[in-house]
Amino acid sequence: MARETSELAAASDERSGFWTVERRRDGLIVLLTLVTGSLDAIGLLRLGGVFTSVMTGNMVFLGVSVAERNGALAVHTGVAFLTYIVGSFLGARLAGHADGEQHPWPRPVVHGLLLEFGVLCVFGVWWEVVGAAPSSVVGYAMLGVNAMALGVQSAAVLRFGISGLSTTYLTGTLTQFVAGLTKRGEGFQVRSGLLLLALITGAGLGSEVVLHAPRYAPLVPLGALGLVVLGAWGTFHRRA
Repeated sequence: MARETSELAAASDERSGFWTVERRRDGLIVLLTLVTGSLDAIGLLRLGGVFTSVMTGNMVFLGVSVAERNGALAVHTGVAFLTYIVGSFLGARLAGHADGEQHPWPRPVVHGLLLEFGVLCVFGVWWEVVGAAPSSVVGYAMLGVNAMALGVQSAAVLRFGISGLSTTYLTGTLTQFVAGLTKRGEGFQVRSGLLLLALITGAGLGSEVVLHAPRYAPLVPLGALGLVVLGAWGTFHRRA
């Protein structure tokens, strides 16, 4: 508790200037959204054509699979859905829940993202072992690994306790961004706009690599997530 309090005090001393504590935090969260976009692209293009983060979309796919009698689509969506739930549970257990006076980047969030990084390392090694061409059965498992990673990430971000903040559920972010444009006297909601742009950028990068250099596809989400973990630790916890 004393260490967390000292970190909070040190962070509050840096609120002047352009790179305030809030902007540093938001910049890392935007970078974290690149992970979501790239993993969704990999899932859609190489792991069964379903999402690893958008569970609402996967529930729609599940309904479509029933109507089409498409067993493969049903299994893919079911695997993604269940493993995302498992990841969310593990992430919530590790990262905890928002409390009163929040540190700008709580240490348990770092722990949650480290778990996600470990899960993605499993995916990266497995992807290399199968030569970036997984069989259908292995593809199911890899899809589950990635969905679990994003479940952990989603739960870890909830620890910030900021209403509407998400790196996986971005339909709500889009709605907030558009609604913000209707408020008089308020400018563009920069964070929401950057989150949406980061999702598109991550999906573009993930798609480009998985289509033209598939062996390196895991490096996109792993690289972005690694930068977030190192940046969060160096910016908010190094003094400890």
